[in-house]
Amino acid sequence: MRPFNSAFVRDPMPDKEQKQAALSYLNEAWADARHDGVDGDCLAQASLFAALAELVGTYGEDAVAKFVEGIPTRVRNGEFSISLAKQ
Repeated sequence: MRPFNSAFVRDPMPDKEQKQAALSYLNEAWADARHDGVDGDCLAQASLFAALAELVGTYGEDAVAKFVEGIPTRVRNGEFSISLAKQ
């Protein structure tokens, strides 16, 4: 067993940077899965399940249920829409 080397421990990233890094990792995983033939709808459903399960494990069912109540309005307001630049 090797001794703990603190030189490899990073300071926690600020929240915004963590979210950007997480999104980058997820985009890469999605690209790999799509390249391997996994359907986008299947990826989306599996991702939502994994995300909600993580949130429930962290915050509990009631808090997550309250959080997701606001999602329909956010979707309708375009918060999750990706606008593509027209060429």
